[in-house]
Amino acid sequence: MSLAYAFQSQRVVVIGGSSGIGRGVALAAKAQGAEVVVLGRSAKATDGLRAIAADIANPASLARAFAEIGQIDHLVITAGARVGSSKLADLTSTDLELTYQIKLFGALYAIQAALPYLAPTASITLTSGLLSRKFGAGNLLKSTANAAVEAAGKSLAKELAPRRVNVISPGVIDTELWGEAGSEQRTATMARIGAGLPVSRVGQTDDIAAAYLLVMQNGFMTGAVVDVEGGGLL
Repeated sequence: MSLAYAFQSQRVVVIGGSSGIGRGVALAAKAQGAEVVVLGRSAKATDGLRAIAADIANPASLARAFAEIGQIDHLVITAGARVGSSKLADLTSTDLELTYQIKLFGALYAIQAALPYLAPTASITLTSGLLSRKFGAGNLLKSTANAAVEAAGKSLAKELAPRRVNVISPGVIDTELWGEAGSEQRTATMARIGAGLPVSRVGQTDDIAAAYLLVMQNGFMTGAVVDVEGGGLL
């Protein structure tokens, strides 16, 4: 099959696919022939992507969405909480609960709700981040949450076999998470961070989307944590 149609007749569901990395994955899968459904609290159908509103922190909401979708060939979860980088002394219970509720518990809720609809050879792809293994003051919350996602991915790769479960661990990707596109602040921040990386730039959504498509397509990859971070862990 031509690479351009590698996902022909396959259904890909992206939770968090309305923006950022998730949207990049959704568009890349669609370009390769997939039927793509994006889920999110404010998901809207654009660019040929079907959208269903669902809250990853609400199991009942997820169950309704998956029942509407039907069989799933690939489930991708990119949703995360937007919280700061507080040190332990300043860490609030709100930030702590929100981070784990979406990043870890929400991912588990989503997989659990999707189980009746996952094809026998379906793939599941989770999202962590380089802070799972890059430690520093203020990184406690994000480091532990991302590390937990990676551990969950490896455990589920055993439990849910022959379905495959992998984790993508992004570094800094130039998305709206960093501010308005083209803004002076975002441009300067991306340039500063990129200058400190071995590849001399931050990642683009195309860079990270290619990694998700790789683990979705490669039937011999499961339990893997794939770093796509421009050398940020070195």
